Amino acid sequence: MLIRNKLVLRFTLLVVGIQLCFSVFIYYFQATTREQRFINRLAGKATMTARVLVRHDSLNHDLLRTMHRRDLFTVPGEQISIYGPGQHLIYTSADGLSQKLNSRFLGRIRPDQPVQFTDGALESIGLYYERNGQPYWIFAAGHDDFGHRQLQKLGLILLAANLGALVLIILAGWYFAEESLKPISRVIRQVERITASRLNARVDEGNGTDEIAQLARTFNHMLGGVEQAFESQKSFLSNASHELRTPLASVLGTLETAYAYDTDLAEAKRSISSATEEIKKLIELTNGLLSLAKVTDASPRRDLVRLDECLTQAIDSCQACYPGRLVQLQFGLLPPEVEDMFMVRGNAQLLTTALLNLLDNACKYSRETVQAELGYLSPKTVQVRVTDQGIGMEPHELARIYEPLYRAGTDTTAPGYGIGLPMTRKIVLLHGGHIELTSTLGRGTTATVQFPAAE
Repeated sequence: MLIRNKLVLRFTLLVVGIQLCFSVFIYYFQATTREQRFINRLAGKATMTARVLVRHDSLNHDLLRTMHRRDLFTVPGEQISIYGPGQHLIYTSADGLSQKLNSRFLGRIRPDQPVQFTDGALESIGLYYERNGQPYWIFAAGHDDFGHRQLQKLGLILLAANLGALVLIILAGWYFAEESLKPISRVIRQVERITASRLNARVDEGNGTDEIAQLARTFNHMLGGVEQAFESQKSFLSNASHELRTPLASVLGTLETAYAYDTDLAEAKRSISSATEEIKKLIELTNGLLSLAKVTDASPRRDLVRLDECLTQAIDSCQACYPGRLVQLQFGLLPPEVEDMFMVRGNAQLLTTALLNLLDNACKYSRETVQAELGYLSPKTVQVRVTDQGIGMEPHELARIYEPLYRAGTDTTAPGYGIGLPMTRKIVLLHGGHIELTSTLGRGTTATVQFPAAE
């Protein structure tokens, strides 16, 4: 079911329910009021009849002979019975009235507690009356024709009003649902126009304050991530194609040349050696991509790791790869309240790999001394800063440095495939950390990594 139909249905049920409850309350209140008003009328009529007929502890027979019975009664179908001392019937308004119910309720009547009951279509009341110290019990019954007609008219009016209101409620519900869902319809139309070739399009956020605006902002944020991932994927495919095509073309050309022109063993060996070097590059690139994929899907252990030991291992490995390069280790701010220094939670091998990638890049693009600083940004944050004085990068290159297989254009002859920094960033994020690179062309690059300290 469409949301519009659900809104209309729920709105209609809610309003109709409230309206029916209100109508039932009105009808019940009116019925109760009618009944009480008629009972009070019967009680007044019964008391007046008793006062007129009862004189000096007995019935006024002279008055009865001179006054017709029906002259005393104006209630349709009215019946009055009077019981005197000893609970003997001394008067009825009509001959042959059944006193069965009257006799049943006679013993329940108290001076301040009348009884009320129904006898078929008749509504009856029994009350206590005292005259000159003598007790009398009076029963009055009758039909409230006028009251029932008014109550019936009220029921018809409420029924017609509810049916008419139901139509208006459905129309109003449909109108309000349509108006409420217009922003969503607008968002749907805008989203339908977004395709793979138009990922730069964004959804209008409307007034910027309501839930639709929040939905639009969330979708725009997601769309930005999709666009970035899409562009990264295109860049990755482009760079991967280039990186793979070059050594493959070199291997193919070398082998074809050797097959066509190499006539002795020495020339064949040189060709095979050249092809082998290119194949080693392909294997190295493939292993790097596999490592990047493993890091992306990895779930690091939450072991306690000494980050200073990881950094020391990374420095030793880097100096082994670059014997002529000097890497200096310095310590920054050390808070006195921390007992176990440089303790973080994670995977020691992955953390060592991340730090080694940063040091490798610094040594690769710098001929000067590389500075590695280990310290605390705060008691809860461990920080590693790697600084070189190399060639640096331009701002547009720095913005793309985390794309796999992307290499800055300043020195493409340096060994590598543009996998180290993307892998380092994934490892840092995997450990709940943060990485930031700042660079100035011709003056060097600084990489800062922060990890939450273990508690």
